[in-house]
Amino acid sequence: MVRQIINGVCMALADSVPGVSGGTIAFVLGFYDKFIGSINDLFYEKGNKRKEAIIFLLKLGIGWVTGMIGAVLVISNAFEEHIYLTSSLFLGLIVASIPIVIREEKDALIERKSNLIFTLVGALLVIGITVFNNTSFMTEINLNSLNIFLIVYIFICGMIAISAMFLPGISGSSLLLILGLYVPIMNALNESLHFNSSYLPGFLLFGAGIVTGAFTVVKGIKLCLERYRSKTMYSVIGLMIGSLYAVVMGPTTLEIPSAAMSLSTFHLSAFVMGGLLVSILQSSGKKKAKIAGNI
Repeated sequence: MVRQIINGVCMALADSVPGVSGGTIAFVLGFYDKFIGSINDLFYEKGNKRKEAIIFLLKLGIGWVTGMIGAVLVISNAFEEHIYLTSSLFLGLIVASIPIVIREEKDALIERKSNLIFTLVGALLVIGITVFNNTSFMTEINLNSLNIFLIVYIFICGMIAISAMFLPGISGSSLLLILGLYVPIMNALNESLHFNSSYLPGFLLFGAGIVTGAFTVVKGIKLCLERYRSKTMYSVIGLMIGSLYAVVMGPTTLEIPSAAMSLSTFHLSAFVMGGLLVSILQSSGKKKAKIAGNI
């Protein structure tokens, strides 16, 4: 029980920042397959399988909600006030996670080197969306002032964000950063937690997109991982590489845009700390897996 709650907290901390996805954390801590399988069983199985999935996800969910609330109350302000420091931390998280994914999936990757093209496609996809975002109106999104286009856009972004959470690669927060919704969503959640109801409709709309995405996308992800694992993992690595560019450009998506990160605004100490956090989480996951195997 306690272990799953802690796992949920770790996933929430990852999901709340543009860096490592909750799926990546589940991957490094050794419960990714159970996580995806439980979500699939929740929606598409019956009887004992669904019951076991509900129990597992409930424990994980308690930790996730707890971690997310704590993260939102702190991170939403830190992200805007210390953008270059937090972005440097995110870069460290991503850079340290890439070799972990490669190492854990080396069999699928080495045997199908021809699928390397999918890494390029994944990276170019993220970079392309980021460039589009920086030349569009998306930095001006306000969740307490909705119109028809924003309603559809926010709903679709919710579906996209939850899809990224399921993959051990680019985070949902990174995609929200790319799509110009990270700061608005974090602000809306923060305001809602402080009982400001004007942001609630937009936030609930985003939540509806998340639920819809979870129901429709998880089956496809499970099938891709089972039948096309090599192509999927090469694509995931590409998405992670492309997200480095997205984080560097992250300051330009603020409500009051700042300059993209440069060498002069890069914080090496925060970068190293991000890498260390991922290493600590991976070591913790291996120890838990070893203990579980000995029981």
